Amino acid sequence: MIPYVPLERRAFRLRMGLRPLEPSAWLEFDPDADAVLALRARLIGVERDRVVALDEAGREASEELCGVVLAHLARWHPERVAPVGDDHPLVEAARLVEEDLCVMVREDAWRLRAAVVCFPSRWDLREKIGATLREIHGPVPGYEATLGDPVDAFFDRVAEDRLYGRLNWTLLETPELFAPDAARTAPSGDLAGWYFRVERQTFRRLPESGAVVFTIRTYVAPASELAARDPSFVATLTDQMASAPPATRAYKGWVGVAERLDPRRRAASPPDR
Repeated sequence: MIPYVPLERRAFRLRMGLRPLEPSAWLEFDPDADAVLALRARLIGVERDRVVALDEAGREASEELCGVVLAHLARWHPERVAPVGDDHPLVEAARLVEEDLCVMVREDAWRLRAAVVCFPSRWDLREKIGATLREIHGPVPGYEATLGDPVDAFFDRVAEDRLYGRLNWTLLETPELFAPDAARTAPSGDLAGWYFRVERQTFRRLPESGAVVFTIRTYVAPASELAARDPSFVATLTDQMASAPPATRAYKGWVGVAERLDPRRRAASPPDR
């Protein structure tokens, strides 16, 4: 079972939702870690052009990040320390952890200059490398108006000695971690065939290069198992989807899902436009 179910009994709202983290909580390993690391290694080998994107402008920060990862493992997860090879330093760091790693460098704006993203959810890393924060999130309804300035400001001010995390979630028809091509349409069928996907994202500044590292740890669980464990899961899930703006429901593939979970909403809900 996944350790995070970030659903709240209140109307959907696009927000950063940042929380401070202790240094020990930066990277996470679970009982399936070896299987996840094996999958990461396989994807780096057979899907490298889709999961690895590197600009020379991100090289210095990538080398620094590799050292930071190794130091963190040595202190908090010594059983996970392993020799690094001669691949790009970001790739070598990514082979050691369950998180995807993204390096943002401050130029004219914050730009994605190096990344290893083995577990994308309905997006293509090749389209994001070199892009600014606003360009990366351009497809997200409401991002520019609501979060564009706050996110840029957060990246500018995050201190070297502070770590932050946030959670987001969605529903998919597949349990696969590597899901760049998953449709943005509503999942077919019912809860028994759906999967609840959570991303635990963290942010920290590298002290030497000043780059900001953005990590993504992905968890997936059958929605039916979460419903069986928590009697409020379905109601909270339904409320969150039903209260989201139509553009958000379309973007996330939630159109009509709340009504399928709770047929009483069908007559009361106007059609999405």
